[in-house]
Formats: sequence, C-alpha cells, structure tokens
Amino acid sequence: MEPDPIRRRLRERLAELCLSNVRRSFEESARRAEKEPLGYEEWLLELCELECQGRRRNRIERLLRESKLPPEKDLTSFDMKRLPAKVARPFRTLLDGTFLDRRENLLIFGLPGSGKTHLLCALGQELIRRSCRKVLFTTCSLLVQELLEAKRDLKLPKLLKRLSRVEALIVDEMGYVQQSREEMEVLFTLLAERYERGSVLLTSNLPFSKWDTIFKDAMTTAAAIDRLVHHSVILELNLPSYRQEAAKRSRPPKKDEDAS
Repeated sequence: MEPDPIRRRLRERLAELCLSNVRRSFEESARRAEKEPLGYEEWLLELCELECQGRRRNRIERLLRESKLPPEKDLTSFDMKRLPAKVARPFRTLLDGTFLDRRENLLIFGLPGSGKTHLLCALGQELIRRSCRKVLFTTCSLLVQELLEAKRDLKLPKLLKRLSRVEALIVDEMGYVQQSREEMEVLFTLLAERYERGSVLLTSNLPFSKWDTIFKDAMTTAAAIDRLVHHSVILELNLPSYRQEAAKRSRPPKKDEDAS
C-alpha cells in the first residue's frame, strides 16, 4: 500500500528543515490532537515544544561531552552534608550560573581528598544541565602543557581565542605539581587574557601565601592573585580526606574491638 503522500512530503520537508524531533513525533501528536481535540495553534505549540525540548537535550549531551568533565563526579554522588554551612550556602547560589555573566571566578582551597575536584565538577555539570553553559575541565598540568606546545608552534593566540569561548574554564590541582618558569609564564598569560572576560574555576591545595612556588617570583605571583581575586568567590574546604574516611569505614574491626 502506498504511504500517505501528504505525510511522506511532510517528513521530507521536516527533514529538510532539520526538525528531527517534530518529524519523529508529529503522527502520534496528531492522533492525540484528534482525540482530545486540540486546536491548530495548540497542536503547533505542542510540536514546537517537543522540538525545543529535543534540541535542548541534544545540546546538553554535546556540552557535557565537550566539557571533558568526569561524569561520575556529579551532584547526586557528592555528600553535601559534609560541607559546612559557610560553604554550602554560597555554593548553592552559584548553581544558577549568573556569576558567569559577571565574569566572576571561583577559587576552592583545601587539603587533598577534601572533595574540591568533585564539588567543582558537580557545579560544572549543573551549569550545563540547568543553563547550557559552555564548560571545559582540565588539570593545571595538562593545560600548561597545551599552552606551552601552542606557544612553541606559534599558535598561542589561536588557542587563547578558542578558550575565550568557554564560559567556565575549570583548572584542577593548581600548584599540585611544580612547573618551570616558562610553563608558569604561559599560565599567567592565560589568566591575564581571561581577566574580566571569562570565569576561571580552580582548585588548589596551596594557600595564596605559598603561590610564589607556582609563579616563581613575587611580582608575577601578586599579579596572578590580583586578577583571580578581584571578582571572585572563595570557598575553603577545611575537611578531612573523604578517601581516608571511606577507607576507615571499609576497614574490618580489630580483634580487641570485636572482643569489646
């Protein structure tokens, strides 16, 4: 039996217009419109909403994939009860993403294992899911190597321009590995380039007083800190290591503990 020529032509036109979600849904939606019934404008609105929802879903999936965020480090897997109120309250205000519009930075400090990376990655995923923000996650060492290679290939301006399109640049483990002066120079160039133009979200286990070990001299250190702090939210996670706590919970009790 020949397919309905009108429906066949409609599918072709919807494909030409790249309305893939409407193309998949219009027949079922039309049957429901006949039963309820829906007016023409109501039916058209329903199809438009289906298309918008599908496009938003696809955009979120693409942004999550391009962000390089570890998918397991999301908000549902983070124990928010571990956070003190002075950290939890400002963190929740960041979830709406408006700090990115103000080009504010987010600096999270704490000892290794305190949950800095997980918290920042969870925020990055929420910024994508809630408001389709463009996020990029990288470690400080990998970012520095990428900047250094671009400089050597005379492509640093091109890389900086590409990174400028990222609304939230997440730099993990700032100062965790000591870098050379040349490597820190390209990192400072990036921070200077993003100053008041794009947000930097970073974690560090070093307080500002020890950042001269990162940037190698007092003047560069002061300039870097000044650019990061000027428009920023600073959170301190003075928490015990999550990994050590988990290891203690999983450790079998000692014999004397059993006897007691």
